Amino acid sequence: MDYGCKVRERPAQPTLSIRTRTPVQALPQVLGQAYGEMAQYLAGLGEQPVGPPFVAYYNMDMEDLDIEVGLTVSKHVAGKDRIQASELPEGKIATCVHTGPYGEVGPAYAALSAWMEANGHVPTGVAYEFYLNDPSETPPEELMTQVVFPLRTS
Repeated sequence: MDYGCKVRERPAQPTLSIRTRTPVQALPQVLGQAYGEMAQYLAGLGEQPVGPPFVAYYNMDMEDLDIEVGLTVSKHVAGKDRIQASELPEGKIATCVHTGPYGEVGPAYAALSAWMEANGHVPTGVAYEFYLNDPSETPPEELMTQVVFPLRTS
């Protein structure tokens, strides 16, 4: 499958996020709870997300994932309790889009990693997934996940 791998510049983007750890089996429940908490908090502020929800993966230990679950917002807003004000950093990113069930995103990671290596790009070590459509409204085979690796600049 051709994933359309490319590099582009990303501007900094304010976010709200929850950093946590979870085994991969509990990921759907952990994400649902975190997105619900953040959406409720934003609604109380009279705000709403401005882009797709995301998860930053700080490791790939499937028994103990270190993740940051986030929503992009239009401006910096204060966090509350475990919801933290954060930011997607500006800089060059390598990206591709996977279409299909979330559990089958692995080949997109492999394709993007191979493409980066072949083109001399070095990732920072954090991987992001942006969920471009709503799984409650979209059949699994049509789900779109943007895989993003921020790149080292030197």
